[in-house]
Amino acid sequence: METITLSYPLPEDIIARDTRPQVMAIGQFDGLHLGHESVIKSAVNLAVRLGLPAAVMTFHPHPKEVMKKGDYDGYLTPPHVKEQLFRELGVDYLYIVDFNDDFSQVSPHHFVCDMLLPLKVHTAVVGFDFRYGYRGEGHADTLRELSGNTMEVCTMPAFLIHDEKVSSSGIRKALQEGNISLANRWLGRRYTINGTVMHGEKRGRLLGFPTANMKPNEHFVLPTKGVYAVRANLEGASFSGVMNVGVKPTFHSDVVAPSLEIHLLDFNGDLYGKQLEVELVEFIRAERKFESVEKLIAQIKVDAETARGMLLSVK
Repeated sequence: METITLSYPLPEDIIARDTRPQVMAIGQFDGLHLGHESVIKSAVNLAVRLGLPAAVMTFHPHPKEVMKKGDYDGYLTPPHVKEQLFRELGVDYLYIVDFNDDFSQVSPHHFVCDMLLPLKVHTAVVGFDFRYGYRGEGHADTLRELSGNTMEVCTMPAFLIHDEKVSSSGIRKALQEGNISLANRWLGRRYTINGTVMHGEKRGRLLGFPTANMKPNEHFVLPTKGVYAVRANLEGASFSGVMNVGVKPTFHSDVVAPSLEIHLLDFNGDLYGKQLEVELVEFIRAERKFESVEKLIAQIKVDAETARGMLLSVK
């Protein structure tokens, strides 16, 4: 797969490329959940039938981040992970459009005529709720109209699981409620946060449960404060673990930003500076303040055994 970064207006070298007509899935694909996968797979399958390359056009940073929408709380799937997933889905070309203030003002007409047509989009494949252009004024039907009927458009219906529409907003809500099972089911994989192990307060070791204080590498959506059973990938090896997301209220009363602390079961070694990829498997309990350190230690032991039981059959 070839990855191509685009800006608006398209530079001359991109316009001059000897590009073949292509089938292109277009969207933000935040999270790249099962509904998004259905759009991508439809584009890839159609491209195979037509004997054309399969392409994806997505946007970075997230439009809500650029436009300072108040409900934006981070990425479900960061760009480099999405890129790998696109590759695994059989995409030939990935176009990442630089989304900035100027691009947010581009009209639907200019988006189609100045970006899609020069890229020789034969067929655009989009979701049923696809919107584009200034104030989201463009939709699937206007893609065809604005191209002068030279571009075919395939609109995919909502992807349902148990009669519920799979959506990025639904996954975010599930994470905020600690419903990890639902989030993972709609994603089609475990929700994952990766980051670097940093020096922390080193209190976990004194409590008998050394923890890795992980600083996320991206602006991830964080799940609700609490304790989770997790699988952690470290340098090609996978470990069972328990993770706390929160502010450690037993020891602090003025901390607002949550931290991520992971205790790896049956692991002894130095983690400082290492990269961890943490997969959330199940929610164990909400974070709470304990009356004493002794009661906290007792609960940590229970949490560790609960996580161990939950992860027995998890690879």
